[in-house]
Amino acid sequence: MKIFTTSEIRKIEEKTLRSEGISDIELVERAASAAAFEIMSRWRPGKRFVVFAGPGNNGADALAVARILSQQGYNSIEVFLFNTPTMKLSKACAHNRDKLAEMENVKFTEVVNEFIFPPLGKNDVVIDGLFGSGLNEPLKGGFTSLVQNINESQAYIVAIDVPTGLFGEWNTGTDRRNIIRANLTLTFQLKRLSFFFAENAINIGECKVLDIDLSREAISQASTSYCLVEEYEVKNLLRRRPAHCSKYDFGSLLLVAGRYGMLGAAVLAARAAMRSGVGVATVHSPRCGLDVIQSCVPEALFDADKNDIVTTDITMSRRYNAVALGPGLGTNEMTIDAIDRFLKNRNLPCVLDADALNCIAARPMLFESIPQKSILTPNAAEFERLFGKFDTEEERLKKAVDVAKEYRLIIVLKAHHTMVVDNTGKVYINSTGNSGMATAGSGDVLTGIISGLLAQGYSSQLSAIIGVYIHGAAGDLARRIHGSYGMVASDIIDNIGRAISDVMMQ
Repeated sequence: MKIFTTSEIRKIEEKTLRSEGISDIELVERAASAAAFEIMSRWRPGKRFVVFAGPGNNGADALAVARILSQQGYNSIEVFLFNTPTMKLSKACAHNRDKLAEMENVKFTEVVNEFIFPPLGKNDVVIDGLFGSGLNEPLKGGFTSLVQNINESQAYIVAIDVPTGLFGEWNTGTDRRNIIRANLTLTFQLKRLSFFFAENAINIGECKVLDIDLSREAISQASTSYCLVEEYEVKNLLRRRPAHCSKYDFGSLLLVAGRYGMLGAAVLAARAAMRSGVGVATVHSPRCGLDVIQSCVPEALFDADKNDIVTTDITMSRRYNAVALGPGLGTNEMTIDAIDRFLKNRNLPCVLDADALNCIAARPMLFESIPQKSILTPNAAEFERLFGKFDTEEERLKKAVDVAKEYRLIIVLKAHHTMVVDNTGKVYINSTGNSGMATAGSGDVLTGIISGLLAQGYSSQLSAIIGVYIHGAAGDLARRIHGSYGMVASDIIDNIGRAISDVMMQ
């Protein structure tokens, strides 16, 4: 599913108006009807609603919602429309103001100069229709106080379209005190990019997407740099296995992982790779890992390093379809030297995770040696070791896009909404996963899945996109069994095969 910027959505709305021969007013009515009926499905007519409306079409939405609620028997509605001398009402807002003024059971106030904030309690519902996505600069003046007063009230807050003060894409530098903290956001047709960043979760609350029948043709034809990856898309990407096949048809993977005291990471990654469908997986670890790997992952081959406790040499004695480095590898100086030699002699994509990235961070010149279209899977701490400190997921994404384009890499930004940035800068946002996956070893499992797919012949981009989705889907299946608290990384592995099967059967 495409994720559009605010300006792109406006173009889609304009094309919808032209193709259907309707006006802004009619589109507002469509949106308001969807929002009003969602609200009615949640609260009975006895609830008190206080509506704050701005001068644009977001305000028009809120005014129309108040009118529809009133028409449906909701009698405790107060509306404040802000129409100060420095503002100009949109045509749709003026139209809905005039219609609302005719409603006898709505307490309607048009704020022109002075405004006294109404008393609000925990049993009240506030409807925020101040500015929505129409805002093009941070809030200022009296509206900052208004937003802060709404946030400090104990009322349940419903934001229409986008919480006032929040931009649809980038919010770096915005004073977060001046953004509505909604309990529920009713957005139209498609989520906005900013909805997927952790720092904005407190402003979005629960998000419900309402279909207002924007032009499917316009959506299909519009290009965007952001996509939400959904099940049907992954189903179309996964290849079905032929009846006549052997293990050699599904690739060979070399997994460079583990050191003394950290062999569990190698076990998890190897098991996940096998569950992802790779034909043959070989684990390269220090000699101390032989018994552990052979007993815990009997399906995998073992390639011993010359050293007993750390990896000191990554010499491939045979040809592998994919190579992954990092889980539990450690950052010993001899290991960094081994990665240095490997990268300088490697011209095919590989998967770099965990300590492989920490080794590169310790010797930054190695970054220049990473083969193009390699897949990097850093967590937040590993990303910052490579590129410096970032306060928000938004800032990390911007940096990842720049790096991916400059070095022609695939970067997987692990988070609640994991994002895959491809080598052109396009961003794929994952739709699966849950908080139970925030557990030790979960990243090692992801490395195993992605590298297993890469070995099977999927491109770097598709390996990352599919791998992230399947990882999350397996985690969702595991949560049903163990719950968010009780889940461990091995539970994710145990559900990889079922997750793939479920997707392909849809």
